[in-house]
Order: sequence, then C-alpha cells, then structure tokens
Amino acid sequence: MSLLSENIIPGNYGKIFGTNAESIEDLKKIKKRVLAVKGVKDVILNPEVFPLEFTVHTKEVVDVKDVENAVIKSGFHAVAKDVFEL
Repeated sequence: MSLLSENIIPGNYGKIFGTNAESIEDLKKIKKRVLAVKGVKDVILNPEVFPLEFTVHTKEVVDVKDVENAVIKSGFHAVAKDVFEL
C-alpha cells in the first residue's frame, strides 16, 4: 500500500470511485454523504458509465476509507479505482 492508493491527494485529478448505485438519485445521496467528510472539496457524478462512478476532489489529504465509510452510511458501496490506468 502507498500514500496514493490509501489517500486522496489534493489537486485537479482527485480519485475515482465505482459504486453499486443504480440511479442518479442514488448518486446524489452518495454525494451528500461524501461532501460531509472533512477535507472533501467537491464530488463530481458520472452517470454515463456502468457501473456508476463519482470523482472526489479534496482540499487536504483524505483517507479513502473515510469516503468508503460515508458511502456505506448512504446504503451503497464504493471502491476506489486504481491510481494509474494500465
């Protein structure tokens, strides 16, 4: 494990998460929960792909587990995607 795989680093790239949400309304519920996590600046929803995705941008280093736990509280699951595509 590394700093990049376990944390969301501030910047323009953010971290992409896949989720088991099934609709845009579900993504909006997730967004509301994730925005409540300390250090999260913005959440961008991507309903155009399957499985649905969202990108989290932060203003400070945020643990990926904090975002995943916030999503679980909304009734869904989220898994961080790899830092760099192969």
